[in-house]
Amino acid sequence: MKIFSIEQIQQWDNYTIAHEPIDSIELMERAAFACYQWLNTKYNSPHSYTIFCGTGNNGGDGLAIASMLLSSGNSVTIYILEGNNRSENFKVNLHRLQKITHNLHFIDSNSMQSIKIDGIVIDALLGSGLTRSLTGKMADLVNLINLCGNTVISIDLPTGLFSNETSLGNIIIHAAYTLSFQIMKLAFLMPENNPFDGNVQLLDIGLKQEFYDTTRSNYNLIDFAKVNSIFKPRNQFSHKYNFGHCLIFAGSKNMMGAALLCSKACLRSGTGLVTLHTEEASQSIVQIALPEAMSTTENNFEILSTKKTAIAIGPGLEMSLSNTALLFNLLTTVNIPLVIDATALNILSKEEALLSKPFNIPVILTPHTGEFEKLFGKTSNDFERLRLAQQKAIDLNCTIVLKGPFTLIAFSDGECYFNSTGNAGMATAGSGDVLTGILTGLLAQGYSNKDACILGIYLHGLAGDIAAKKLSQESMIASDIIDSLGEAFISIQTNTKN
Repeated sequence: MKIFSIEQIQQWDNYTIAHEPIDSIELMERAAFACYQWLNTKYNSPHSYTIFCGTGNNGGDGLAIASMLLSSGNSVTIYILEGNNRSENFKVNLHRLQKITHNLHFIDSNSMQSIKIDGIVIDALLGSGLTRSLTGKMADLVNLINLCGNTVISIDLPTGLFSNETSLGNIIIHAAYTLSFQIMKLAFLMPENNPFDGNVQLLDIGLKQEFYDTTRSNYNLIDFAKVNSIFKPRNQFSHKYNFGHCLIFAGSKNMMGAALLCSKACLRSGTGLVTLHTEEASQSIVQIALPEAMSTTENNFEILSTKKTAIAIGPGLEMSLSNTALLFNLLTTVNIPLVIDATALNILSKEEALLSKPFNIPVILTPHTGEFEKLFGKTSNDFERLRLAQQKAIDLNCTIVLKGPFTLIAFSDGECYFNSTGNAGMATAGSGDVLTGILTGLLAQGYSNKDACILGIYLHGLAGDIAAKKLSQESMIASDIIDSLGEAFISIQTNTKN
């Protein structure tokens, strides 16, 4: 799913109006009806609603919703906060509403104390397009709504929230639900906005598909349609050598668990063979705990890299001069796709020479936010971190997988993808090692960097969602994600068109 800017969404509205054709008030009615249907399904008996409207098009949405709720027997009180201008669509819907109710109040600073909030609150004050923080009457009203304790549902975007930039420090509606339209907005994918968005519901209002298909966006949300286009079912005449051979540099005396999780996930992702390189004392651990993998202590890199189709380095490694030299060797002498994680990222962050010019081989970096800061410096907000990741992926000619809620993938061509699967139960030791194994396994099978990341991160999150349903988020551990990978693959295979 593409993620459009607010300007592109406005263009999409205008394109729909011009090519369907309908007029703007009919499109507003369509959006309002989608919200009304959602409310009617969620709260399927008559309820009390208090609707707060501005005087722009978001307020026009609110007035249209009010009319529909009143017509189906709900108790509705409408408060309108006067602005500098009234949009034409707002005027039309206000005229319609005044014919069916007198429970409509215009408020200013002097009448703020007389507001009575009853039942479910609908926020239709501002919505998208806000470019400056709230002040004056609007800020006072938002604070009042936030203190009411009622369920708040925002239309399009919580009032006070910016769409494409950070809103830190702003006065913002704290919504339990946000009813937005057609596609995801960038603001909904930023962890810093989680206290305000609540549960985001995307409502289809029938905007013209042609505009979506022909309009480019650098930001995308991974959905099943994208995964379906990437996934390659197996040929029944295949053998293990058709699915690649992974080489994994991982593990040390006290951190063999990370190496085993990574290697097992690599095997579960479908790769044909896995060789785990680790220290001599740990060889028996590998043979007992993971008999499907091969292990080695060979240090002749020419021998080690022969016939390997993907390499991973980092999970459970020690910080050492030998591992620093190994990473340097991998980045400068071998033309094999490489996944860099964990300790290897910390080594890389200390080697300025390696980060000063583009990589010459396919490289995937998989930092969490702390590791990202060590590599590229601190940022003041999530939007700044997003754009830094986007720029560094271009500068270094690599892929950056920034792990977290809605894991971000920044590609070297400037495109970014956010993941739509996963849950808070995956915030557990070893989850990142599992992801590294999955990515390496997919690379080994011949998936491109871009396809391996999109499919792998979706699979990782989907397996986590399956595990959470069986075990709860609280009790999930990293090996549960691996154990659920099979069901994740089946889910994709079952829904993939032949």
